[in-house]
Amino acid sequence: MKLRTRLFLAAFGVAGLTLVLAGFLVARSLQEQLLSRIETDLVAETQLVGELVERLDGNTSISSLDAEADTLGAQLGARVTFIAPGGQVVGDSAESGAALYAMENHRDRPEVETAANEGFAVTRRYSTTVQADLLYVALQVNHSDVSFVRLALPLTEVDEQLNSIRNATILGLLIALAGAFVLAWFSSMAMTRRVQSIAAVARRYADGDLTPEIGDYGNDEIGIVARALGASVQELGRRLSEISRNRRLTEAILSSMVEGVLVVDARGRTQMTNSAVRQLLQIDDIPIDQHYVELIRHPDIAKQVGLALEDGGSSFSEITLSTDPTKECLASVTPFRGQDETGVVLVLRDVTDYRRSEQIRQDFVANVSHELRTPLTAIRGSVDALFGDSDVSIQQYRFLDIISRHSRRMERLVADLLRLARLDAGKEELDCAPCDTRELFSDIAAEIAPMLQTKHQSVEVNINEHAKSFLADPVKIHDALKNLLENASRYAPTESVIELTAILDDGFENILLSVHDRGPGIPDTDLPRVFERFYRVEQSRARNPGGTGLGLAIVKHLVSLHAGRIEAFNRSGGGTVFTVVLPRKIESLTGAMDEIKHQPGLTA
Repeated sequence: MKLRTRLFLAAFGVAGLTLVLAGFLVARSLQEQLLSRIETDLVAETQLVGELVERLDGNTSISSLDAEADTLGAQLGARVTFIAPGGQVVGDSAESGAALYAMENHRDRPEVETAANEGFAVTRRYSTTVQADLLYVALQVNHSDVSFVRLALPLTEVDEQLNSIRNATILGLLIALAGAFVLAWFSSMAMTRRVQSIAAVARRYADGDLTPEIGDYGNDEIGIVARALGASVQELGRRLSEISRNRRLTEAILSSMVEGVLVVDARGRTQMTNSAVRQLLQIDDIPIDQHYVELIRHPDIAKQVGLALEDGGSSFSEITLSTDPTKECLASVTPFRGQDETGVVLVLRDVTDYRRSEQIRQDFVANVSHELRTPLTAIRGSVDALFGDSDVSIQQYRFLDIISRHSRRMERLVADLLRLARLDAGKEELDCAPCDTRELFSDIAAEIAPMLQTKHQSVEVNINEHAKSFLADPVKIHDALKNLLENASRYAPTESVIELTAILDDGFENILLSVHDRGPGIPDTDLPRVFERFYRVEQSRARNPGGTGLGLAIVKHLVSLHAGRIEAFNRSGGGTVFTVVLPRKIESLTGAMDEIKHQPGLTA
């Protein structure tokens, strides 16, 4: 059923039912009022006739009483009956002569009996005399010949009046129903046109045309709904445009990235990929809404994604993809949580070329260092032999001394390069054991004692009672601290004090081994770069104290093997402090080598 038909039937039904009910109530009310008025009038007329009868002279003949009844009946338009005390009818406006004498005794009539008992009676019943329904009003009067006066009115006259009222009511009701029909029809048509207009706009919105609709929908509820619909659609369109723009921007960013990106939702279904990840995973089509297990055939990556979906933790690993050719990738898995969804982002970074170039560099440094050791050994041997010759002149001796010093520096440089090459290649493993802090400091100070004595420097040792021992590789920590102490001695002024301290941090988780000098310090802009290979602070470079420029880089590698870190900062009173931070527990060192190998960019 159409909306217009339903609206019409509803409006017309309500109006029709209201009119019919109103007409019925009005007709019934008019009928009751009419009957009440007729009954009241008849009662008043009966009382008037009773007063007239009481004024008549006594011993009046029956013919005179009958004539009086006829006169009153003609004037009142009702049947007037006079009844004697014994019940005999002595006057009746409907009968006369012989018929009057032949009438039955009325003493047993209901209205007469009631009037005899109560003085007054109103009754409706069928009259056998006139063969019709009548309304009787009987009144007991005080007269010698007449005891009761009765007036009767035929109900047929009442029915005729009621029928006229009923007919008028029905006619008015039909006219009102016709008017209600017309009003309901036009109202439903107008309402339907407004609803159809709103529906047309909604269909246009559904087809994608979000042009604002300019129209007057009125100020009623339908107008409010129409305006709310338009405002909602415009806001929705704005948000969809913003989402579409952001999605295009995201797709443009992802497509320009060299890293592969794959996004899955909480159910493990793929939501977004870029061309780089499809190329790395050798996916031909855009795999939207496919499960990640179907796309990622590498078990380690699939395991990382699964753990991130279950536990919500991030992970990082280096994997090898069995492609042709094989690729080395860094896989990063990070969960995300939006307003109404969760998921995981997988980022694959191809480091094949980086690893290859790193390996080439390491091999080159190692090979060159090995090749340089042989000629340097020969040069040192020849210089030592010439130093033993007594025929060497002073000028030649000076040249030999220059050659000797620079060859020794070259040997230190080659040794440092070889050490760094081994560290880069992961060939140096940890051999952890308990280290006595004081003994370690004493051995280092004794080993570089000649260098300290040359500059008349001294070493002051301060060890906290809780830092008397720690767990580390004694050889590597010895080399790192020795390098730091040599560096401090090299740049500290003559006759200065170098401090070696060992304390624990606030949480007693790490031990802090520090070297304090009184040197010129390091500019703040250079502090973050002092652990880079061959990086020199300008003042140091000008002084050219003879270092290789690789010592702090080696220290950083040795400390990183212990899952620790090294920090450098300037003292407020002058000088620089280098602090090695090492974990005290052996669990922190487990797997440190593997972690260092798989972190690109760690090499200084």
